Amino acid sequence: MPHVASIGTYLPCWGVPVRRVAGDDEDAITMAVEAGRAALTDGGAVERLVLVSRDLPLTESSNAAVLLAGLGLDPELEVVERLGGAPAALDALSSARPRTLIIGADVDPAGGSARLDGGEAKLGPPCGAGAVAVLTAEDGLRIRTAARIARSLPVRTRNAGVVHDYGDPRLLHERGVVASLGAAWVQTPVMLAGLEHARAAEMCSGDPDPLPTIGASSGLFALATLAETRTPGPLLAVEQANLSGIIVAEGPEAPETQVRVHRREPVARPLPDHVSTPGADLPISLAAYERAFEAKVRWEAGKQPGSDELDFPPRYRVGDDCALSTSYELVELPRVGTVYTEVTVQMPVPGLLTPYSLVIVELDDVAVRALVKVTGAPAGGVWIGDRGRMVLRRVAVRSGVPDYGYAFEPFEPAQQPEAVA
Repeated sequence: MPHVASIGTYLPCWGVPVRRVAGDDEDAITMAVEAGRAALTDGGAVERLVLVSRDLPLTESSNAAVLLAGLGLDPELEVVERLGGAPAALDALSSARPRTLIIGADVDPAGGSARLDGGEAKLGPPCGAGAVAVLTAEDGLRIRTAARIARSLPVRTRNAGVVHDYGDPRLLHERGVVASLGAAWVQTPVMLAGLEHARAAEMCSGDPDPLPTIGASSGLFALATLAETRTPGPLLAVEQANLSGIIVAEGPEAPETQVRVHRREPVARPLPDHVSTPGADLPISLAAYERAFEAKVRWEAGKQPGSDELDFPPRYRVGDDCALSTSYELVELPRVGTVYTEVTVQMPVPGLLTPYSLVIVELDDVAVRALVKVTGAPAGGVWIGDRGRMVLRRVAVRSGVPDYGYAFEPFEPAQQPEAVA
């Protein structure tokens, strides 16, 4: 029987409260890292990592290296990347052994597009971006498997990048959701993930809170709500005709076994206007990508033997004896800092949305300054002296390869650095 020790949630800052939109520098991996770091705020050992999403950036290769580096975990850790929606994420949780980090991430689980007109979200099929990470342990909030139904009703398929949608709402509801719920032989759920809120609420007891996503993360968002409110009962997740369910046990009374929920859910704001300039993107050098990967994605500086100075980015040094020193060690850098200076770029650049802001950030407690882009704020919205944190973002897509690095996200007025460092 799995036990949940901590839960971390993440929502992009763009959109409206009920439907968030991923920024141009965000994808399933960056959001998974945000949620994972939130879940690991209080520490906790991780021996296995499971990522569930339908929006994996690399399908011909593995995303594990970026995920582990962004989370600061051992690169030899076992990583399972699972293609799926809400039922797949609950399946992974219900069968997880202790010290497993399960992450559900969604960029656009329904395949629809979202735009903001006059501050309101205009959506095609219901969609929402977000991620949730759940860390299991030997004790904590107890859950157990309630149901697992696998039925075939492929109303939406994707083959070689081509999406076929045979969506018939009545068919999907009656022969998909309702039939699967009947086959599961479970009591009325307290929350139902994977559906629009209005339809899910009709099938639940009480008045469940709306969920910000309907994809892989939705069931885990529901679990976070149940953990915070100490609400026991069945939690179900559906996708087309597939169903998975867990029973959330009574909340633990002992403080040392209580599940901790850490939410990184900034206030929603309209997506700023940008201009995309056509033209050839910068090609990628895989040799340069590989050389810089560890230091860049793990946010580390080089430290030479016998020296307290840090080099960022890491580099070789020539000593007083003119000998080349190549034996530096990598040291993790602080993730909180202050804007030393800033500039907003208005000139269009192929492959980048303009305008955008660049800042030099003076990191706390070390003599290191870093030049990075600004994220989570409109261009020109960051000033000298502003405080913020360094967050993993997709800085570019070169030759079809997502390139990751760090950006500066300013704190919201109510945020305290120690709460998000």
